[in-house]
Amino acid sequence: MDTRPIGVFDSGLGGLTAVRQLRRLLPGEDIVYFGDTGRVPYGPRGRDTIVQYARQDVHFLLSRNVKFIMAACGTVSSTYPLEEAARLPVPYTGVIGAASRAAADATRNGCIGVIGTPATIRSGSYAAQLRQLVPGVRIVAKACPMFVPLVENGYVNDGNPVTRLIIEEYLTQVRDAGIDTLILGCTHYPLLKKMIGDFMGDSVTLIDPGKLTAIATARALEDLGLASGRRDGGTVRFFVSDTPEGFDEQERLFMGDCAGGDVEQIAIENY
Repeated sequence: MDTRPIGVFDSGLGGLTAVRQLRRLLPGEDIVYFGDTGRVPYGPRGRDTIVQYARQDVHFLLSRNVKFIMAACGTVSSTYPLEEAARLPVPYTGVIGAASRAAADATRNGCIGVIGTPATIRSGSYAAQLRQLVPGVRIVAKACPMFVPLVENGYVNDGNPVTRLIIEEYLTQVRDAGIDTLILGCTHYPLLKKMIGDFMGDSVTLIDPGKLTAIATARALEDLGLASGRRDGGTVRFFVSDTPEGFDEQERLFMGDCAGGDVEQIAIENY
């Protein structure tokens, strides 16, 4: 039994979609969430900058005495060195593995689409995993840099004309390539899932990495003997690097009925 909190971080607030799943799966666990709202998005930045930011995010969570770290960020998961993650004093997971395994199980025709930030697509991390899991897989990858700022600014209501036009611009080629499975390779993207699904059609299965990684995290805590043993009463503390003004509204957008908890601004550059 381990009552220390689970640590979760993202470049902004997209990782709250993963926290929502953790709250539903593990209502007795405490969670510490850090959203780097002052430096979002990470996707267009260079590799060295992303790794530097990830190190600071991880160090902050370790300072909160967490027992497990989830990088609920496709960009960090694609960039943060695995050998460095393996040396951390607590278990660490990104979102690539769980999503790739789910896509491999879901595909019927061996043609899988991957959308993500420019850094995620540039890294080829999903492609590398999928090629190991699905021999002969055909991968259609597309960077969608506008999706994160659209979500962070609340352009997620079903049928929003601006978001709908951007989806059509980014995903027409992906849809027309004949994919039957699409990995939403950023934890912001599930907020656009309804519109993306409507555009792609019913024949395409959408893969939500944050949800799947939350499920994998719940299993890992049990396997590693790190579960709190509590069935309810878990709390969430939120930390951001920009002003918390307006956080409550955004939290409700990302977390729905699982929203609630204190929020505090920190100087992440000090970690």
